[in-house]
Amino acid sequence: MMRTRPLKVALLGCGVVGSEVARIMTTHADDLAARIGAPVELAGVAVRRPDRVREGIDQALVTTDATALVKRGDIDVVVEVIGGIEPARTLITTAFEHGASVVSANKALLAQDGAVLHAAAEEHDKDLYYEAAVAGAIPLIRPLRESLAGDKINRVMGIVNGTTNFILDAMDSTGAGYQEALDEATALGYAEADPTADVEGFDAAAKAAILAGIAFHTRVRLDDVYREGMTEVTAADFASAKEMGCTIKLLAICERAEDGASVTARVHPAMIPLSHPLASVRGAYNAVFVESDAAGQLMFYGPGAGGSPTASAVLGDLVAVCRNRLSGTTGPGESAYAALPVSPMGDVVTRYHISLDVADKPGVLAQVATVFAEHGVSIDTVRQQGKDGEASLVVVTHRASDAALTGTVEALRKLDTVRGVASIMRVEGE
Repeated sequence: MMRTRPLKVALLGCGVVGSEVARIMTTHADDLAARIGAPVELAGVAVRRPDRVREGIDQALVTTDATALVKRGDIDVVVEVIGGIEPARTLITTAFEHGASVVSANKALLAQDGAVLHAAAEEHDKDLYYEAAVAGAIPLIRPLRESLAGDKINRVMGIVNGTTNFILDAMDSTGAGYQEALDEATALGYAEADPTADVEGFDAAAKAAILAGIAFHTRVRLDDVYREGMTEVTAADFASAKEMGCTIKLLAICERAEDGASVTARVHPAMIPLSHPLASVRGAYNAVFVESDAAGQLMFYGPGAGGSPTASAVLGDLVAVCRNRLSGTTGPGESAYAALPVSPMGDVVTRYHISLDVADKPGVLAQVATVFAEHGVSIDTVRQQGKDGEASLVVVTHRASDAALTGTVEALRKLDTVRGVASIMRVEGE
């Protein structure tokens, strides 16, 4: 039997995502009510510019006083889609204090202060859901928190930023340089006027922190995530990748150590074999590859950003939270019981592709090989091309730690026969 009194929802933010949330709540009102067991009512919309026309939203619901809205006391669920750290953090904790559960899409805040928000939700016996914070419409948070709760996850690796994937895909498929591909992404609306958060990996790093925390039942903050952007990736890197049967993606990688005693979280460009499922992810799409003991290998794929896809994830959380309100329960909260240490990047073990500019004369290869051997880095393949006294030397290693590789490169730079290190790129997915 359906309850007639509606559940009241406060919407914080009414931009691209917020306006889509409001639209779907209105156009799908009957279906949402049937699925939840009670109608949902948009009780207020907090915005910064109240005079802006918002199609389909009753102007009487619009307010600039977000604090008063979340303090009303009759609000059942607060949907936060304003982003940033403040005032979002204070508004969310205030919502808990005044009896509301929260649905958020705020990856930056969750990556920085997720533990604080979870603690506040638990203290007031309220829900904190955030499916939309990672990979847009792709169901990922709930499968990790619930569907795989009985399994042991060992690795989460994925493309979690559509802008960077569009740029790298364009460079791969057309041979364009980085700036040319970025300009195209900007013209098509995939890249912001200031793309720093995307191309320097900040956006992906926040998502990696959230994913690692859930996957490994360990608190992982943004500061724990190693981050390397993709602005230095060149057409020459793609040419080298193709020679190896690879392509290049900006990856978020969260791993459990082989001995299970620690975890790592990192974001950086990497070569991956064309045979790997992530290699076929094109355009602005996202995909996340999960490896676990019992389930094996799983891949989640779909649109990772945009108003409608993100709103879809928000509404999914809204339905779940409203159902919990009706039944007087809460869903899963933070699970950080494992409390594993987060290892530094120097401990990460992977393969490397190193391109060196060297003198084209006898003995160079022997010198370079000696340096690798002295630092305990085993060479898999070497390719050398020379002309007019100069040469390029491409070395692909077996698996080695980042610290060992760093020491190797520092020693290589000191050789008289090495003119420079053209590029260093990790090789993943093998």
